[in-house]
Amino acid sequence: MTTTATRPSIPAERFQQRLARACAATAEHSLDALLIGVGADLRYLTGYAAHESERLTMLVVGWAQKDAVLVVPRLEEPAARAGSHVDVRIETWSETETPTELVARLVLAQIHQHPRALKLGVSDRLWALHLLRLERALPGSAFESATPALRSLRMTKDAEEIELLRLAGAAADRVVEQIASGRLVGRTEADVAEEVHERLREEGHDVAQFAIVASGPNSASPHHGASDRVIEAGEPIVLDIGGSLDGYQSDTTRTLWVTGGDERNGPTEEFRHLFGVLLAAQQAATRAARPGVPAEAIDRAARDLIDAEGYGENFFHRTGHGIGLEGHEEPYLVAGNAEPIGTGMAFSIEPGIYLPGRYGARIEDIVVCGPDGAIVLNNASRELRVVAG
Repeated sequence: MTTTATRPSIPAERFQQRLARACAATAEHSLDALLIGVGADLRYLTGYAAHESERLTMLVVGWAQKDAVLVVPRLEEPAARAGSHVDVRIETWSETETPTELVARLVLAQIHQHPRALKLGVSDRLWALHLLRLERALPGSAFESATPALRSLRMTKDAEEIELLRLAGAAADRVVEQIASGRLVGRTEADVAEEVHERLREEGHDVAQFAIVASGPNSASPHHGASDRVIEAGEPIVLDIGGSLDGYQSDTTRTLWVTGGDERNGPTEEFRHLFGVLLAAQQAATRAARPGVPAEAIDRAARDLIDAEGYGENFFHRTGHGIGLEGHEEPYLVAGNAEPIGTGMAFSIEPGIYLPGRYGARIEDIVVCGPDGAIVLNNASRELRVVAG
């Protein structure tokens, strides 16, 4: 089991640096301010994992770091002071006040302009409830996504972030091994999924977020929800699991084939061929992940092999997504994304082949782009796991 003693902590000065870079990015993108609500952006900049609710919590970031303000409900002030790891002023609001009006006053105090001149970047996870109220409090202002200003900060992980991703991945690997070596035949997908959730927590995850247990024909559904279907001998299981460890995400997929202890129930030659193509594609994409390579080229490395074997129409999702404080974040490995991959970027490589109504397979690792190529954070065997179950 992973213990908290083995986990790195992100130093306070790192949060100060992040906030300073966010201020610089605000100016570079010609924004008057960034309005950061509850979510990964707020946690990245301050360390504060705020509670998401109808009560507004918002970090107001302008061009000067000294003017940044964290707006919180009065009843959550102690939690905000304890949870924030950056030196930032905290302003509170009471239950009888309108917090968006407080945010508007703080923004105007920073820039000394009429509100109709404002151009504001808003975090993507901000509830529409809060955005609509901000629009009323700052009439005539232009609101746009804050992601273009923050994406370059969050995409490149520092050493502590990479270590937390590694620890999360290693914990997920252990759970895969535990599930693969346990009983499967005769159990429902939902029962196995519940076991995955329990084991992720036992292995150090703060939150077990998902467990795709897709057996038999359900393995052809990439985002299958674990159901009451009973797992049978002589079929595949796509096991896609993940959660968060100190806020940093795990996400790994392995494909099993359960025999029930009878070799006659082993994988068919067709499935072995399909899986061999998939494994070669996943390995090709991993080799392609190097600094300077366009994100779409990594997708193409996997897709070319799958297309060549006649399975092109059966691989219908992107090859990968960024990962960090969110399970899905930039960069995305997909056709049309020509942005070069950079050292320190973390993302999944997860091609899949799905034959509707029959079966499917997927292999997924989290990798970090190192100076010489991919650093793979998942180490559970990628081969087709033929297990008794």
